[in-house]
Amino acid sequence: MKSFITAPEVAEAMGVSVGKGYAIIRELNKELKSQGYIVIAGKVSRKFFSEKYYGYSDEGAASDRELPEHTGRP
Repeated sequence: MKSFITAPEVAEAMGVSVGKGYAIIRELNKELKSQGYIVIAGKVSRKFFSEKYYGYSDEGAASDRELPEHTGRP
């Protein structure tokens, strides 16, 4: 698996336009740069993207996590 996600991939994952995918990547790269990381225009770490937008890293995908049992109550 590639280490970086591109704007078209972000757009597909988020259901937005490619232009919006680039805007999301710019926002994430701005945050990384402020933390002292070196960034690449038009790409962002898949792990960082997953953590920010899905709340987990690729290693801890939601399908891998244990979900609480349904008790039958709303």
